[in-house]
Amino acid sequence: MSTPESAGKPVPVESEDHLNELVADNDIVLVDFYADWCGPCKMMEPTLEEVAAETDAVVAKVDIDELQEFAKSQGIRSVPTLKFFADGEEAKSVIGVQDKADLVDVIEQLS
Repeated sequence: MSTPESAGKPVPVESEDHLNELVADNDIVLVDFYADWCGPCKMMEPTLEEVAAETDAVVAKVDIDELQEFAKSQGIRSVPTLKFFADGEEAKSVIGVQDKADLVDVIEQLS
């Protein structure tokens, strides 16, 4: 079930509570932990926009500079880090630039 706010495009995460709500309210959530200064993160942006538009997954974006404590509590040591949540639980985590097909495969496996 996707919410109007998340329909087809990445959702900027405002707080840990906001992310928890997204994870609780949606079957599959792909969380992108990124930074504006990160080159590989910028390379991932169009891919994540396509994944958001073409799959049922909600793509949530967490700026590690804005939410430093939260990123630290999630064990984020390098960016981009992508975490997949299915049915409220973390299901998979990958680090670095990823191929769109690989992301879609993970989403389909979790669906």
